[in-house]
Amino acid sequence: MTYEALNRYKQNSVLTATPEELTLMLYDGVIKFMNIAKYHMENKDVEKSHFSLVRAQDIILELNYSLDMNYEVSKDLRSLYDFIESKLVEANIHKDPKSIDDALEVVNGMRDTWKEIMKQIKQRVYQAK
Repeated sequence: MTYEALNRYKQNSVLTATPEELTLMLYDGVIKFMNIAKYHMENKDVEKSHFSLVRAQDIILELNYSLDMNYEVSKDLRSLYDFIESKLVEANIHKDPKSIDDALEVVNGMRDTWKEIMKQIKQRVYQAK
């Protein structure tokens, strides 16, 4: 598959995804960029580490700003996103991979929970048919 074809596939995946699938893609993306940042940090590539941490922060900000605060759970999610963002900033300032690990632990849990919720909803819809 060529690079151009891969980009078209990714673009089509995003354009046809449900809001739930888009959220899962954002979780996957932030985890990817956090792992890349950690790798570059451990290999003393400050510029690439910084770039990846900024990309991860952008995704967390998007997730945070997209919350509908009319729901109680959104307040809890906002607190988690604020914690993650602070850990990413801390990692970037102090070049501390431990801060990335702290944030990754939370994001991985959130992603796994989100995926499980999606699975349960699909099962209920399927059973209702």
